[in-house]
Amino acid sequence: MNKILLIIQREYLSRVKKKSFLVMTFLVPGLIIGMYALIAFLTIKGGDKVTQVNVIDQSGLFETGLKDTKSINFIAGNKDLNAAKAAVQKEEGGFVLFIPKNVTSGGQIEMFSQKKPGLGVLSSIENQMNDLLRTKMLEEAGINPETLSKIKPDVEIKSKELTADGEKDSSAGASMFVGFAAAILIYISLFIYGAQVMRGVIEEKTNRIIEVVVSSVKPFQLMMGKIIGIGLVGLTQFLLWILLSTTLVSGATQYLMKDSTVAKTEAATGKTAIKPAAANDGPAMNIKRAIDTIPFGYIMGTFLLYFLGGYMLYSALFAAVGSAVDNETETQQFMFPITLPLLFTYILSFSFIINNPDSTLSFWLSMIPFTSPIAMMVRLPFGVPDWQIVVSLILLVGGFLLTTWVAARIYRVGILMYGKKTNYKELAKWFMYKE
Repeated sequence: MNKILLIIQREYLSRVKKKSFLVMTFLVPGLIIGMYALIAFLTIKGGDKVTQVNVIDQSGLFETGLKDTKSINFIAGNKDLNAAKAAVQKEEGGFVLFIPKNVTSGGQIEMFSQKKPGLGVLSSIENQMNDLLRTKMLEEAGINPETLSKIKPDVEIKSKELTADGEKDSSAGASMFVGFAAAILIYISLFIYGAQVMRGVIEEKTNRIIEVVVSSVKPFQLMMGKIIGIGLVGLTQFLLWILLSTTLVSGATQYLMKDSTVAKTEAATGKTAIKPAAANDGPAMNIKRAIDTIPFGYIMGTFLLYFLGGYMLYSALFAAVGSAVDNETETQQFMFPITLPLLFTYILSFSFIINNPDSTLSFWLSMIPFTSPIAMMVRLPFGVPDWQIVVSLILLVGGFLLTTWVAARIYRVGILMYGKKTNYKELAKWFMYKE
């Protein structure tokens, strides 16, 4: 046991003392939040290129009705389709929108250009044309479009979760976001830290350091020490990321809350007074209410358990792969079968589990040790019975013990094998070797 602890200490300290570890630990939360803020800003800001659309309207229904937008400028007047197309061929970036006379009876509207138009351009034009046609059809049917446009029901369903302590608010949107975030973190972390274990084994094997080390410790002790040590590095980094991210998000939320709930008014004395807003509405308040519905402490605690369980399970397999090869390029044939369950569950998380968290498939994916770290974290924000979590964790621990036993039998032989191309048949032989 003392030898395993020494290996854990060496693996842990040699990594946390690196400058790269400190830089990544403190920069990643800020970079991720900054990236999302930049994406939101650029999405709102939009493109700076204005698309010129020459409208040839033979029906006479749209020529004056189409309105310029931030990214589209409609040009009317040219009635010659061939001349307009010739002009577009000479000048890159222009578009010709041709509307036939029989557009209301099934005539085909066409867009001509040198380059394919963006989906946003087509969607914007189609929406305007649909609105204009709808208005015309309503008028022909004797219905006042203005009266109809005022009749806009605004149904909003407020989710309430029934618990032993009574009713409490819930938010499907916030649950979906947390589920996505947890799935991505688990998926990325298992690859990052599992690959570190594999690279560490390959490096020690190719440098022949392993021959000296195994003279003092058993291969199993070396493998377990390396897995646990790197796992503690990942756990430390995650805890720091969570702390830093929580601090940054909390500060940003408080700033937004201050701006959305406080209004400045001029007092009679001429001094500026601060009054709370009359309504507790607005984007910041809606975001805060959604965040408040998520039990972050419970989710973070469970996340750490599944991170450790999933990491231990997959790192044992990564260590076995590292011991079976002489360089990283030879790992591909063994990596794909190992990572396939993770990839399969990751894809299903976005297409199925997030929309059907209580389905039979989602349940079994959250029970199988190779898929449960991702599947359960996606389901967790939507509410999972405690017994399912307990059973899932027990199975995950059992899966870890099984994979560690299998990996150790391969590792004990593989770390001393050099210059030999390994295949699955060879791995099976190593597994069957007696002590």
